[in-house]
Amino acid sequence: MTGTITVMRREYASYFRTAAGWVVMALFLVLAGAVFRYFVLQPGQPASMRPFFAMTWGVLLFLAPAISMKTFSEELRTGTIEPLLTAPVSETGVVVGKYLAAVLYLCTMLAPTLVYAAVLSGLSAPDYGAMVAGYLGVLLLGMLYLAAGVLASAATQSQPLAFLGPLFGFLALEVLRSVAVSRFPRWAADVVLAVAPGLRIQDFAKGVIDTRHVVFFLAGTAWFLAATTLLVQARRWR
Repeated sequence: MTGTITVMRREYASYFRTAAGWVVMALFLVLAGAVFRYFVLQPGQPASMRPFFAMTWGVLLFLAPAISMKTFSEELRTGTIEPLLTAPVSETGVVVGKYLAAVLYLCTMLAPTLVYAAVLSGLSAPDYGAMVAGYLGVLLLGMLYLAAGVLASAATQSQPLAFLGPLFGFLALEVLRSVAVSRFPRWAADVVLAVAPGLRIQDFAKGVIDTRHVVFFLAGTAWFLAATTLLVQARRWR
């Protein structure tokens, strides 16, 4: 446990030692601010952050891989992964530590957007339960994207590949989802709709916390992290 926390603290601090960490955060806040300004703060619109949450998943689709791409790839490229794997911390501890650092960075990135909720509260009487559901959905979706990104990063020493892999993978799912009902057989459409995370976030954006969606995101996250751990273990014994 101590080793995991040490890895997490070191990895989290590394996000703020490079320009990329600040650029990703600034880009997210600019895009989130634009969505809030032009889709939420509109005259005659109900006091709801639903448009913000509904569109944030698309922003995270691109930015989550940018957060996770360096978790293992950089150390694989420079060779510093070997000392880490021989340190007194298990492979699971290394994977979980790096992943939690990415999640903590995501939370740090999301925290300033609470100002939007405060602004909306000052202007009207929004549904706070819907806000909580929306933020929960964004967090769960981000956790899934990050877990997939950590797996991609552990599979290659190329950060561009670690970025493009999960990006195009999830993007392909969303494209397939958009045409599944009209183009695919019923069984194939059901499969695509079941595994496409973008559809599930819409319920959270509406203020609905469906336990099936929560289980989907947590199970998917656990699967990606387990696969990453197996990959790192295989690398240690290679």
